[in-house]
Amino acid sequence: MKEKTNNLKIEENKQELGKKELDSGGKTEEKTVEIKKIRTEAIVNGISLHISTKHSMAICDFIRNKDPEASIIYLDQVSKMKKAMPMKGEIPHRRGMKSGRYPVNASLTFIKLLKSLIANASQAGLEKPYVLFEAYANQASKAVRKGGREIAKRTNVVLKLKTKMEKTMEKK
Repeated sequence: MKEKTNNLKIEENKQELGKKELDSGGKTEEKTVEIKKIRTEAIVNGISLHISTKHSMAICDFIRNKDPEASIIYLDQVSKMKKAMPMKGEIPHRRGMKSGRYPVNASLTFIKLLKSLIANASQAGLEKPYVLFEAYANQASKAVRKGGREIAKRTNVVLKLKTKMEKTMEKK
C-alpha cells in the first residue's frame, strides 16, 4: 500500500516540478531539476519582399554583426539620401567610400524588419549585449506580371539575434 502511494506522489511531483526518479540497486532516489525555457535567439523572416536582391545582399553585408539600433539609424540616413550604402561592382564612387548607391526602397523595408526584430528580442527576453547578429538575403521565386512580359523582383530576408545560453539549475 505504501509503495502505491509513494509511486503516485512521485508521478505527481514529476508532473508539477519536473522531478526525475533514478533507480540504484532497488532503492529509488529523487532528484529535482528546474527547467527554464530560455530563448537564446530572435528571428525575423521576410518572405517574397518587393525589393532588389542585389540591394538586400549589400545591406545584409553592411549590417551583419552590428547593433540593430545603429543599423536603423544608418538606414534612415540612406533612405533620405544623406549617406550611401557601400556596394561592390561597377558602381560610381561616393563621398567617403569607394562605391555605393542609395537603395531607398530596400532600406525602408529593412528598417521595418529591424524594428520587428528588436520587438521580437524584447518579447523573448533577450538582453542588450547580443553575441551574434546574422543577416542574409536570397532570391525568392519569381512572380510574373500581368501579360507575362515582366518578371517582378522578389527577395527572402532572414535576420537573427543570438545571445549566450544559460545552464539549467539542478537541486538535490
